[in-house]
Amino acid sequence: MKVAFICDWLTGMRGGEKCLQALCEVYPDADIFTLVYVPENFGGQFAKHTVYTSFIQKLPGNGRTFRRWLGLFSKAVESFDLSGYDGVISFSHCVAKGVKVPDGVPHICYCHTPMRYAWDMRQAYLAGMTPLKKRAVSLLLDRLKKWDRSTANRVDHFIANSQHVRQRINNCYGRDSKVIYPPVDIERFTVSARHDEYYLVLSAMVRYKRIDLAIGAFNQNGKRLIVAGSGPEYDHLKAAAKPNIEFILNPDDQTVKQLYTECKALVFPGEEDFGIVPLEAQACGKPVIAYGKGGALETVVGMDEPNPTGVFFLRQTVAGLQSAVDCFQDNTAVFTPENCRKNAERFSRTRYKSEMTELIQNIMAH
Repeated sequence: MKVAFICDWLTGMRGGEKCLQALCEVYPDADIFTLVYVPENFGGQFAKHTVYTSFIQKLPGNGRTFRRWLGLFSKAVESFDLSGYDGVISFSHCVAKGVKVPDGVPHICYCHTPMRYAWDMRQAYLAGMTPLKKRAVSLLLDRLKKWDRSTANRVDHFIANSQHVRQRINNCYGRDSKVIYPPVDIERFTVSARHDEYYLVLSAMVRYKRIDLAIGAFNQNGKRLIVAGSGPEYDHLKAAAKPNIEFILNPDDQTVKQLYTECKALVFPGEEDFGIVPLEAQACGKPVIAYGKGGALETVVGMDEPNPTGVFFLRQTVAGLQSAVDCFQDNTAVFTPENCRKNAERFSRTRYKSEMTELIQNIMAH
């Protein structure tokens, strides 16, 4: 069976790329189509696959600045020639699901989310723009939203990465979907019962991740916080942080493991469609302090349930997060490394590959 994988872009190994990479192990001969590819950022992970890129790859820019061409993304993904494939599987959080597939070829979309900036997070992306730029970008997003809705019928079968996203797919596209949770490389991590006296934020430094809430809360409480990652908000966040907050830019894999195993708890202040980071922390035996909305409600066990693995805050404010940190401090004895690890094990790579393979084979057989 000749299979084509479509993804929005391949510029770094995050949650969505891990979904693709795990399925590449099942289909080692599959070809990959993507808007932009930066192979040096993957350490050979996709070297055995033929990777086709769009005309966006040749435009001025690099793996960090290519999003300036957002207005051309829909045309770029529609330009791929998928003739000769028996099946197409797209991994979409932007435009990948809008690929044009030949008649009679099944198109399965693993949807990380309908396009955030065109739908429910528009204001977060427009914040800080000049009035003229905001107007121009709003018009572009209106056009993308219309295109995104109209191309949903190019997908034969939707897979959602969480119940939260399943509901969003239904709201945005009027389509139902099957939930298959993303893979978490549980075996990559070891459980640690010890900790240093610091809390951890591990995240891309972009606005909707709401790292500013963590900065505000820990500026007030004076507790030690490590913020690890990279992104356009770094300078702003660094300038706002007091000396008790440390930043680690672009941590490598070994540093990430060490940060997880030595932290007191992970702080997860944004709303995510799924969110692999809280599960990686739990795989290391560490509890999570999370905003109580989105995918975290499916991956973290709250204190009102047996064997809790974290604390939720319901108001996405500095005060709301600070209250959750206080609650965690007062109840640390109820969180055990064993319960955290056991909860994370429900989301293993083996489970993901098995569920995806079974579903794909059933669809292809019909």
